[in-house]
Amino acid sequence: MNVIELLKSHQLKKTAPRVAILNVLNNSKIPQSESEIKQAIGDLYDRITFYRSMHSLIEVGMIHKIVIDNTLVKYALNNCTDEHVHEVDHVHFYCKTCSKVMCMEEVKIMLYVLPQGYSKNECDVVIKGCCGSCEKFVLGKHEN
Repeated sequence: MNVIELLKSHQLKKTAPRVAILNVLNNSKIPQSESEIKQAIGDLYDRITFYRSMHSLIEVGMIHKIVIDNTLVKYALNNCTDEHVHEVDHVHFYCKTCSKVMCMEEVKIMLYVLPQGYSKNECDVVIKGCCGSCEKFVLGKHEN
């Protein structure tokens, strides 16, 4: 499904900034930060419009926000199908060496049992460490 069809299926108006943001996320293999998206969309970037667009896209479940720390936030496109399924119940990995953030859709978030009187709205899990590519390089196993 292309991004314009995605917007239609989520009953969102097609705007140039939304289409540009979704195209960046759709064409990227890894989540993108605001500055990465800004660089990719160029003149279409406006800070207020960006945050309004992101809020709308998150609210309808088209994208998800990954908060690594107070200074690093990334965004990723959700797996939306014609049946309007959003698969966001997964772990994220942050490589402390190369600073990449990856969605690990094969690693599901565990069910946390909360004390009585508490209810879960969201559960974000970010594992921080060294990715496979950096691990090989750090251990001296890189290929020449």
